[in-house]
Amino acid sequence: MNILGINAYHPNASAAIVQNGQLVAAVEEERFNRVKYAAGFPAQAIRHCLAEAGLEIQNIEYIVVPRNPWARLWKKLKFAMRLPRFAADRAKVMARFAGVHYQLAESLGVAPERVRAQFHRIEHHQAHLASAFFVSPFDQAALLSVDGLGDFASAMWGVGQGAGMTVKGDVAFPDSLGIYYTAITQYLGFWKFGDEYKVMGLGSYGQPSFLDQFRRIVRPAPGVNFRLGLEFFRHHIDGAELTWNSSDKSPVIGRLYSDALEQLLGPARKAEESIEDRHQNIAASQQAVLEEVLFAMLNELHRRTGMKNLCLAGGVAFNCVANGKIFRQTPFERVWVQPAAGDAGLAIGAAFHLYHQILGRRRQFMMDHAYWGPGYLEAHLREAIRQTGLPEKGFRIRQFDQQGLVEETATQLAAGGIVGWFQGRMEWGPRALGNRSILADPRRADMKDILNRRIKHREPFRPFAPSILEEAVSEYFDAPGLSPFMQMAFPVKPEKRNEIPAPTHVDGTGRLQTVSRDANPRFWALLREFGRQTGVPVLLNTSFNESEPIVCSPQEAIDCFLRTQMDALVLGDYLIDRPPELPESLRD
Repeated sequence: MNILGINAYHPNASAAIVQNGQLVAAVEEERFNRVKYAAGFPAQAIRHCLAEAGLEIQNIEYIVVPRNPWARLWKKLKFAMRLPRFAADRAKVMARFAGVHYQLAESLGVAPERVRAQFHRIEHHQAHLASAFFVSPFDQAALLSVDGLGDFASAMWGVGQGAGMTVKGDVAFPDSLGIYYTAITQYLGFWKFGDEYKVMGLGSYGQPSFLDQFRRIVRPAPGVNFRLGLEFFRHHIDGAELTWNSSDKSPVIGRLYSDALEQLLGPARKAEESIEDRHQNIAASQQAVLEEVLFAMLNELHRRTGMKNLCLAGGVAFNCVANGKIFRQTPFERVWVQPAAGDAGLAIGAAFHLYHQILGRRRQFMMDHAYWGPGYLEAHLREAIRQTGLPEKGFRIRQFDQQGLVEETATQLAAGGIVGWFQGRMEWGPRALGNRSILADPRRADMKDILNRRIKHREPFRPFAPSILEEAVSEYFDAPGLSPFMQMAFPVKPEKRNEIPAPTHVDGTGRLQTVSRDANPRFWALLREFGRQTGVPVLLNTSFNESEPIVCSPQEAIDCFLRTQMDALVLGDYLIDRPPELPESLRD
């Protein structure tokens, strides 16, 4: 049985194929069109997934999308009567999804009659819950999805048991924790879609001195619920305006906060203005009150379900600061957040929801790694090196077996080198987890500044992440569990903070990735070798990119290596060093 899941006409457009209950491929459209958070129709992602599964479109028996226009129809109609433009927008969305068969056929260059699959719609948040539970290691768990808005709801909760889920409740428009966080992100001068994680990092530099004001903006409510102070927002008046550029498919979201927010907190920061203590304190207060509301929901969820396991999904599940505190602030003992917890993950959620919840098939898959994207053969790597002309330009290129490769790479990292690391199939989700990573020595306190100056060009308040051998976690972190997908921030033990200062955030935490030998044997071997050489089984790990989506192909990796100031590039078994005669201006 072949199921194609598609997240389309929405940011983080993506596709996934589930074959006989097993995930075969999952990838975001941005990996191919090189537009961050790309919306629209994921034609290239679909083509890749079909190729990875060895299928043609006529072999697909089910196509499923995470959008149900009939969900909460009465609430939508009531809102549409107040805002005719909203009704027109909904009509456009329904028309797009009604034509998915034709769009799919056109994008694949086949006749529409070759798209023979049954077509199913899954409600947005049910797909989120399915994306977390049905691929988790738990046989039973409490489930919570929290994001901005989908099918006129912003949150949903329930229980997963075996091969089924039971939805127990939801939070409907206009209350939304995702919109709350995005509105404050805009107020602080960060207007690009997806900038919320920047404000999460900024908050660690401030003090939560605006708690009284923020408790007017959002507050817990009875049940697994919360309420917004709607006077501080605009989305309930003129709609949550989310569009995308027709040319590059980049998402654009309109202003979400009202003038009343500025009356409460003071003037909004303009994007070009410097960041002051007040802005840091607002960011800290925003995060603190988000946590108050989220933990109130989770404690009530635990009271109602009695479950020890928790599965989280939705964009708010990317808040690694809050995730790391769940173990201390709630009775939950194990927490699962899959690597593409946001809207990209809807593609796999819709597919697994169909397979288990609708078709009634038993579970037989667990997501124990994140490497579901494109991979390349050694011949592809060799051809990319040849086409770029690196040997003729003086770059030293050596090929190693695995042991030689990790020994030489670890030696360069220990000497202060910055290395691009390109291996195997690329990561599913926004985190670089050791297959499309830039790696550096965590022991150097100045490494964060060096990376920003030479490669990343990021705001100084944004942290880099530590990757650590799974076996060494308890030595370095106060972590009650593992974090293989870099979705939780835990305190670095005080006695270890001077040992790994580069990826330790100003608040003493690290958004760690725990690396197991089974999930990624080569990256695990590199961490072990670096630990053998230095005594520290940790590497600073950041995404392999420069103001773009993570590199996907070997050619993109080489291009990024050439236009930045990385010291070396590891491409599969090949290690590429810069020519020694590079001008001093290109060296730190």
